[in-house]
Amino acid sequence: MPQTSSSSNMFTPCGFSPHVHSSQDNQGGLTFQDGNLISASLDALIQHLIPTADYYPEKAYIFTFLLSARLFIQPHELVSQVCHRCIEQLRLDDPTLDEAHIRKFGPKILQLLTEWIETFPSDFLDERMVGHLTDMVHRMAPCDKVCWERLNQLLQTLNQKLASPNQGEEGTVKVNGAISDQMVVFKSKPQSIQRDILSVCSDPYTLAQQLTHVELERLSHIGPEEFVQAFVHKDLLDSTKPCFTDQKKTSNLEAYVKWFNRLCYLVATEICMPAKKKLRAQVIEFFIDVARECFNIGNFNSLMAIISGMNMSPVSRLKKTWSKVKTAKFFILEHQMDPTGNFYNYRTALRGAVHRSLTAHSNREKIVIPFFSLLIKDIYFLNEGCANRLPNGFVNFEKFLELAKQVGEFMTWKQVECPFEQDQDIIHYLHTAPIFTEDGLYLASYESESPENQTEKDRWKSLRSTILGKT
Repeated sequence: MPQTSSSSNMFTPCGFSPHVHSSQDNQGGLTFQDGNLISASLDALIQHLIPTADYYPEKAYIFTFLLSARLFIQPHELVSQVCHRCIEQLRLDDPTLDEAHIRKFGPKILQLLTEWIETFPSDFLDERMVGHLTDMVHRMAPCDKVCWERLNQLLQTLNQKLASPNQGEEGTVKVNGAISDQMVVFKSKPQSIQRDILSVCSDPYTLAQQLTHVELERLSHIGPEEFVQAFVHKDLLDSTKPCFTDQKKTSNLEAYVKWFNRLCYLVATEICMPAKKKLRAQVIEFFIDVARECFNIGNFNSLMAIISGMNMSPVSRLKKTWSKVKTAKFFILEHQMDPTGNFYNYRTALRGAVHRSLTAHSNREKIVIPFFSLLIKDIYFLNEGCANRLPNGFVNFEKFLELAKQVGEFMTWKQVECPFEQDQDIIHYLHTAPIFTEDGLYLASYESESPENQTEKDRWKSLRSTILGKT
């Protein structure tokens, strides 16, 4: 199956391997094919997660199962089962405890819980999750002081992490209709006192770096579980369990999509705002250079937002303005992000950036910021195109391995530390500068270059009436 960065078709059905005639074997409810786990009952998958004295699950399995299990069982129910089975294996309910066995087994439980907390910390916002861990701590405390201390420390670290405010939503400015009313003030202000993007940052490379700061900051708050929570469905095989889509936690993912939309509108606003054609053309050329630098950095999300902003109808209709722009560089960038062939050109460029990141010697070369909406779309079609369960009722683990591969790749990208020096003034402007609504953009566009047909004239008249109060 293709990865997100592949140019291959994303609609290959899951659960139908080209090696269907190769040998399969079943081990305790786990079905393997060519040595790979492809399906199992949910109960067997949970048991496969539990360490024993001589077994510890592979890291890839832990991530894949914890990521996908929420489609079938809520995290607090899963941790309850995990803890219950660990208690049984350790015989912690027995009157006489086997301290040697507990000391051998305890560190493995600690390691599993540590991986869970580090990778999916938001699961533990549920007090029931923490309650199960605390119960484990108290049960093991009399036998293994070292493990008890480490588990206690783990809980303290978790509490600190969850207590810190989530910054993911901060700085997000929604597209607000009232902002359009400021257009008249903008148009009437002398250019010398009007605050615009060029007065804040006139260097395309610097702005591309600051956009990369914003992107990486926002990406850092998106947990892997948000991709799955966005598509959680009721398990149709068990109608007794309620659908818990209303409990999905996708706020950071949604905030990131809002940031993309904001950047689109900000670009369009900055272009439509100047009264003079020469200045509008200057802003367009500036953003073309910014977009090119984003491409070079590997910041494809900002690149697509800028191109999308420049392709909005209120901007694209400014023919007199565009006639003053050297558009060759823009057409090259548009070609890179052309949706033809399932975004073939973009996926090729993304593969190049991924290869560079894998062989990187600096954080600068490690940067890969994907076109996020397309990443979500790929994951959505993977989820919709493949059944969660096979006809025999087993979990389609082959599907979830592919899901984990795509989400895991994203997790690697989002952990890159931004190598560029931060400019708070520019970042503040990107988050707080007023932006026009779609109506405001059209009005600004018509005020700059008169309507060309009756439809545009009617819309201009309507907008002047509703926004400016003029007839």
